[in-house]
Amino acid sequence: MLLCPPAKSSRKLTFLYLANDVIQNSKKKGPEFTKDFESVLVDAYSHVAREADESCKKPMERLLNIWKERNLYRADFIQQLKLAIEDSNSPRPSEEKKAVKRSYPKVQEEDDDEDDDYRSHNSPHNTEVSSTQPTEELVKALQDLENAASGDAAVRQKIASLPQEVQDVSLLEKITDKDAADKLSKTVDEACLLLAEYNGRLAAELEDRRQLARMLTEYIGSLREALMEREKKLEEYKQKLARVTQVRKELKSHIQSLPDLSLLPNVTGGLAPLPSAGDLFSTD
Repeated sequence: MLLCPPAKSSRKLTFLYLANDVIQNSKKKGPEFTKDFESVLVDAYSHVAREADESCKKPMERLLNIWKERNLYRADFIQQLKLAIEDSNSPRPSEEKKAVKRSYPKVQEEDDDEDDDYRSHNSPHNTEVSSTQPTEELVKALQDLENAASGDAAVRQKIASLPQEVQDVSLLEKITDKDAADKLSKTVDEACLLLAEYNGRLAAELEDRRQLARMLTEYIGSLREALMEREKKLEEYKQKLARVTQVRKELKSHIQSLPDLSLLPNVTGGLAPLPSAGDLFSTD
């Protein structure tokens, strides 16, 4: 089922969604299906990822995150599936450049000079860049959710318009000829693919919203830390301003208490000039 004939990557992704639906539902009711899928998933992931673009690979990665969170497969097997996606990227470096990763700015390299490290952490420009980057990522994450599966009215309308025969087993008794059975079988297959794809998109959206919640929590935490740091700096500079203002006040008071030399009387006016050294030691 997974290694299907040549088809569009989006349709192959639908088969992965269908497999995901079976795997998750069989965790309690039929765990043998989860084990059976394990033997073909690596090849299936390699097959789908080989011709897939980034819009197809991201949902594939989300499925792996869901399986890992719900302990459907071992961590080493999940890693194998991730490598299957990554290996498909190696022959096409041009597409790697287009890949967008939701991650925070890398920490400065350890071999950086201490002075450079100090400047990078205390420069106002750097602070602005580091605070802007997560903001841009959050904006993009929110914009991506504008086209989320839960808001796809067209698909929801298709699902709501499915005939009752594909939802109610008791209506199968009304089928009396092979043509009607074949027609209903085709309708059921189409409904199964439609629902599997939509369930997969909803699961991917759920993972996106969880990731967004984590990003928001981290971002709010960083904003609070920055706010506390700036409040601390503000208090320090308020104290410095108070000290400088006090010095200015004391200096002004001291200057006002000094005498005005221009108002002193001319003590040398009208007096005879002092004798010279020769006159002082004269014997006459």
